[in-house]
Amino acid sequence: MIRLTRLNTVPPRFAMGVVALMACLSLWPAANAGYMLAKANLAQMLIARAWQSNTESHDAAVRPWPWADTHPVARLKIDRLDYDAWVLNGASGSTLAFGPGLAEGSASPGSSGVTVIGGHRDSHFTVLEHVQAGDYIRLQSTDRRWRDYRVDRLSVADSRHDAISLSAEQSRLVLITCYPFNALRAGGPLRYVVEATPVELPVRPS
Repeated sequence: MIRLTRLNTVPPRFAMGVVALMACLSLWPAANAGYMLAKANLAQMLIARAWQSNTESHDAAVRPWPWADTHPVARLKIDRLDYDAWVLNGASGSTLAFGPGLAEGSASPGSSGVTVIGGHRDSHFTVLEHVQAGDYIRLQSTDRRWRDYRVDRLSVADSRHDAISLSAEQSRLVLITCYPFNALRAGGPLRYVVEATPVELPVRPS
């Protein structure tokens, strides 16, 4: 289990980004869930096209559609669970409706530090319910380089007063979604947290 601590013990900018992410996760509407899920899946196809343009042109700000206020910043894979998704920049409610989002203030994919990514439990991060300690997660940054992480901690946090206390000098990947996964109503305060540590694995195809 990870150690949870008060917000004032973490760097302010990082804390604000994680707090905003944890709050936005509760805004996923329960009504019209089927429509929202279909829209999210369609969005991922458009985001994949933008990602391809990003990596080919080295322009990290290609928008998936003309009016989008975000852009893809990473590709996230969990091979054991056949999971493959593109991560968007930012963790606002409008961003999380279309895919996992990178929390403001956390480390950019591929850089040193703590990279925090959030997603809704009933769409793009449903997969977290099935993640186990020891699973490997792959993260690709816009430079096309893949980085591997091994899941070593699973925990539940309370967004009303808990924050994740991690050293900024230690590179880690943190995935967050709402909890419990089978809740009948959205908007609860609990968050499911998956932590993973960088590991060196043999080079594999993308």
